[in-house]
Amino acid sequence: MKNRIALVSLVLAGALALSACANTVRGVGRDVGNTVDATGAAANDIAN
Repeated sequence: MKNRIALVSLVLAGALALSACANTVRGVGRDVGNTVDATGAAANDIAN
């Protein structure tokens, strides 16, 4: 019984860690996209 509880706890902790990583990667992607957009906008401002 203790082994089963430990296994379920381990699986749940792993699922939580994976979902946290997915959210972090998605956030980094948005940040990079925003940086590219801001850099392009700044270049356009300088050119005009």
